[in-house]
Amino acid sequence: MNKLVAKGATSLALLSLSAVPALAQDTAAIPAVSPEVAYILNTLLFLIGGFLVMWMAAGFAMLEAGLVRSKNVSMQCLKNITLYSIAGLMYWITGYNLMYTGVDGGFMGSFGPYAFDAVGGDALDTGYSTASDWFFQMVFCATTASIVSGTLAERIKLWPFLLFTVVLTGFIYPIAGSWQWGAGWLSEMGFSDFAGSTLVHSVGGWAALAGAIILGARKGKYGADGSVHPFPGSSMPLATLGTFILWLGWFGFNGASQLAMGTISDVSDVSRIFANTNMAAAAGVVMAVILTQILYKKVDVTMALNGALAGLVSITAEPLAPSVWQTVFIGAVGGAIVVFAVPMLDKLKIDDVVGAIPVHLLAGIWGTLIVPLSNTDASWGVQITGIVAYGVFTLVASAIVWFILKATMGIRVSEEEEALGLDKVEVGVEAYPEFGMGSQRL
Repeated sequence: MNKLVAKGATSLALLSLSAVPALAQDTAAIPAVSPEVAYILNTLLFLIGGFLVMWMAAGFAMLEAGLVRSKNVSMQCLKNITLYSIAGLMYWITGYNLMYTGVDGGFMGSFGPYAFDAVGGDALDTGYSTASDWFFQMVFCATTASIVSGTLAERIKLWPFLLFTVVLTGFIYPIAGSWQWGAGWLSEMGFSDFAGSTLVHSVGGWAALAGAIILGARKGKYGADGSVHPFPGSSMPLATLGTFILWLGWFGFNGASQLAMGTISDVSDVSRIFANTNMAAAAGVVMAVILTQILYKKVDVTMALNGALAGLVSITAEPLAPSVWQTVFIGAVGGAIVVFAVPMLDKLKIDDVVGAIPVHLLAGIWGTLIVPLSNTDASWGVQITGIVAYGVFTLVASAIVWFILKATMGIRVSEEEEALGLDKVEVGVEAYPEFGMGSQRL
C-alpha cells in the first residue's frame, strides 16, 4: 500500500510540475499527457461517473417511496434495490456483449457473459480500464429499470415485475443500446444521443407505458364519470430528497458520458456539461412552478420535482453543444411538458404513479428531437427516425413480455390485496407499522 501511495504521489507531483509553465502557454502548445496518465484519468472519470449514477438508484427509491401511499413504501424500496441487483447480474451475463461486442453496424452484438480483463485492458488500445467501462454502462442499464418501477407502483405483483426486469436489463435495453452506442445501424446513420435521453430514458418510458396500459389503473383512481381522484404520496420530504439525489447523480450521468478526461479539452467539456446539466434542471423547476401557479393558483411541489427531472432528461441527449440560453430553453420546455402531460395521461386513464412517462418518455423524446438546434452535425430526419425506431421496438417488445407474464402468472394483485397495501401482502414488512390500518388511504 505504501508503494502505491508513494508512486501515486510522485506521479501527481510530476504532473503538477509539468503543468505549471504550461499555464502561460496557448493550450494548443501544451503537450499531451502520456497514454498511462490518460488511462488513469479516463478510468477515474468512468468510476466517479459510475458511482454517481449508482447513487441515482437511491434517488429513485426515495422519490418513489415519497410519492406512493404509506402502505406501499416498503414494496418500492424492495423493488429498487432488487432491480439494481438484477441489472448488475444481467448486464454481466448477456447485456454488455449484446450491446457492444460485434455489433458492427447491425442490430445487436453477441451473447454470453462479459469477461473482465484481469489487468484492466491495454492502455494503448482502450484508453481506460475495461472493468470501469462495464461498471459505467451497467448503472445506466439499471436506471432504465428504475423508470418502470415508479409508473407501475401500488398494484403490480413483485415477481412478475422482477422477471420483466430480467428481460429489460438483459435483452431489451442492451439490444436497443447497441444501435447507437454499440456502433449499430443508427450510429451509422448519424443518430445523436450523447448520454441517453432516448437510449435510457425513453426506452424506460416506453416499457413503463406498455406496462401501465396492460396493467390498468389503481382501483378508485378514475371515476366512471371521468373524474380523477388524487392519491397523495406518503412523504414530500422523501420525494424531494430523492430528486436532489437524482440531480446530483446526473452530473455523473451526463458528465462522464464525455468518456475521456485525458486532455484539457476533455476536462473543459466535462465542466461545460456539468454547468448545462444544472441550468436545464433549474429551468425545468422554475417553469413548472410558474405554470402550476398560473393554471392551478397554487404551486404543486410534485410538479416542481418532476420539472427538475424533466429538465435533466431533456438536456441529456446533448449537454455539451448548447449555449446557456439554449440550455435554459430546452430545460424549461421539459418542465412544461410535465405540467401539461400529467393531466393528459389522466384523461387517457393511464395511471402513472410518479409521473415517469412525462418525465422520461416525453421529455426524452423532446431532448432527442431538439439536438440539431445546437449540434449542427445532427439531422432532424435521422433524429426522428431514431425516436420512432426506439419507440416501436421497446413498446412492442415490452408489451409482448407483459402479455406473456399476464397470461401465465398474472401481473396484478387482487382488489383486496391492493386495498391492504403491498407492504402487507407482498413484502411482509410495513414501512410505517405504527400508523395502523386506521390511517391508511384506501
